[in-house]
Parts: sequence; structure tokens; C-alpha cells
Amino acid sequence: MYSKEQTSALKQAFWTAFGQYMSLSLSADGQKINWINYKTGLKHLNFKMQAEQRSAYMAIEMTHPDPGIQMLMFEQFKEFKVMLEGALGEEWDWQMQVQNEHYKTVSRIYKEIPQVSVFKQEDWPTLISFFKPRIIALDEFWNDAQYSFDLFK
Repeated sequence: MYSKEQTSALKQAFWTAFGQYMSLSLSADGQKINWINYKTGLKHLNFKMQAEQRSAYMAIEMTHPDPGIQMLMFEQFKEFKVMLEGALGEEWDWQMQVQNEHYKTVSRIYKEIPQVSVFKQEDWPTLISFFKPRIIALDEFWNDAQYSFDLFK
């Protein structure tokens, strides 16, 4: 088992390596972008990449504190489901209003990869190969769809 410091250091090393790897990739509109802390422009809408001890996932996460607005955001994504899954090239799982790891109610659209660990450097290429095409595809999707979500600003 790793100490808190070791856990933090290993995760930081992975995300630093991922950020360096992605630094050469430009956004869909040709801009330099911070892929790890992707900015959607909406306060309660995040593209989240998470790597843990036994799995990793990529998610579109809606965290608005008002459950009604959160549900409306989720429904708006449903309207774009075909376009989203077309950009991603795969189906993702959809969860409306579930509790996250911090016991907050969130809605999310996500894809998980099991049996990988951020704590094993030999899994890092698999993790990078999982995250890279999906964050780029989300950026391409968001470049086209973001204006339809302006009502949530």
C-alpha cells in the first residue's frame, strides 16, 4: 500500500507525463489547450479524467447544485447523443443524478476502462491510449455543441 505522499506523487507523475504527451495536440479550433484541466466554459460542466488503482474513466460530469438544472443539462446532452457518440466512435454509459465519491449528486456520461492502475507505470501507455482519443473527440464535439448549452451560463 502506498502512503498519501506516494499516491499523490505517482498520480502527479502520470498526469505530468500525460500533459507533456498531449502538449503537441491542438484543440479542434487550432488553439493550444490544457487538456488535463479542460475548460468547457460552463461552471458546473466538466470533462473529467480519473485514473485510480484498479480502473480509469473519462466523463462528462454535470455538477449543478440545483437538481432541476442538472437534469435539464443531462436532457440537453441526450438531444446530442447521436452526435456525441458519433464523435467518440463508441457508446458511453449515462447516469442521471447519482452520488459521486464526495457524496454530491451529479449526472454523468462516462466510459470506464477496468484492470488498469495509475500506480503501475507499465499501465501508463494503456491509460494514455484510453484518455487521448476521447478527450480529443470530446473537444471536437464540444467545439460544435457548446453554443446549444449557452442557456446554462
